[in-house]
Amino acid sequence: MKLYNLKNYYEQVNFLKAVKIGLGENQGLFFPIDLPILHKNQIEEMIEMDFLTRSVKILSMFIGNEIEISKLKKYVYHAFSFPGPKIIPVTKNISCCELFHGPTLAFKDFGARFMAQIISHLNKKNNIVTILTATSGDTGAAVAHAFYKAKNVRVVILYPQGKISLLQEKLFCTLGENITTIAIDGSFDECQELVKTAFHDDELRKKTGLNSANSINISRLLAQICYYFEAYALINPEQRRNLVISIPCGNFGNLTAGLLAKSMGLPIKSFIAATNANDTVPRFLKTGLWKPYNCISTISNAMDISRPNNWPRVEELFHRKKWKLKTLGFGSVSDEITTEELLKLKHMGYISEPHAAVAYKLLREQIQNHEFGLFLGTAHPVKFKNIVENILNVKISLPKNLKLSSKMPILSHYIKPDFSKIKKILLS
Repeated sequence: MKLYNLKNYYEQVNFLKAVKIGLGENQGLFFPIDLPILHKNQIEEMIEMDFLTRSVKILSMFIGNEIEISKLKKYVYHAFSFPGPKIIPVTKNISCCELFHGPTLAFKDFGARFMAQIISHLNKKNNIVTILTATSGDTGAAVAHAFYKAKNVRVVILYPQGKISLLQEKLFCTLGENITTIAIDGSFDECQELVKTAFHDDELRKKTGLNSANSINISRLLAQICYYFEAYALINPEQRRNLVISIPCGNFGNLTAGLLAKSMGLPIKSFIAATNANDTVPRFLKTGLWKPYNCISTISNAMDISRPNNWPRVEELFHRKKWKLKTLGFGSVSDEITTEELLKLKHMGYISEPHAAVAYKLLREQIQNHEFGLFLGTAHPVKFKNIVENILNVKISLPKNLKLSSKMPILSHYIKPDFSKIKKILLS
């Protein structure tokens, strides 16, 4: 598999190199030169496969012979060793595709755990690897648990202090061992900018073996393609005819993965990019002007991102496939409306959480009578326990792993968004 840097086409690397270095020159994202395409009969054959077998097939189409198929199978089976997507009907023509049945109760378990397998494959010489990542909520836990106690791997996670839920924080800031967590007195965008600055520092990259586990890393992105095929396989043939998928968007990695699935030939009719008040992309799609505002804190905090990293990949794919951006559904939802949607979902018998409620609202508004819609459930409601319980007047019990984490002390460093301090921690 060959990939090119979106900021410099002439910087081209293979899959393993792209995983290893994370970003290219000038902090450019890597993107596949060749986009695999499945014909209709191949899609039909793959839909009949089980989730793990199909996932190996999909990933092998991108990775090629860089990893032996027997090893790739082993990595996929280990990474996805938890319940896969579940389709939960909500209305006659709308269902939720739940992606949160992994160890940290979020969709990011798929990508983070696959990336951990690939990093282990790369680290045959047992060199020290430092995984540096920023999180707006769920990435931190997924990455921390995927790499927890991994040999010769250090994980450093930045997150905006006071802007993620306490349970989200407890799930990854209580581990210790090879996991270092840093609470930044600022926004997620500032955390993300500190990560980018670190990747631009030659001394850091050389001394620490720096890598990123954000969705900027191609391994995470490719792993997410797999659950779109599974979601399609789980619905009936009639529902597949005019399928619309609404995605709660933060860094836009999830949407990128869905679009890559469509580019392979998976017959998804359209997507909806659903955001909260941090609406840079919806405003861009409406006006043609890219104008990020300062980040706003919302009850759907994992989407509190005003400068989404993966948007250049979305634009590149639309350009490469000659699709028109105006065919992409979009919209933003306020906290007040999100609250109303949570109550509506409860009235229909489905307990959700804010991110999925944002996606549901826009799907419900934009879907046509002849279409079938899926909105993605990206995290378990318990991860937003206080918000959900207060709005819906219900009690949500903690799963066993969260019960243990909730009683542990938080081990984070607390600092201002100062790169010199981040560098000092990374070099220590």
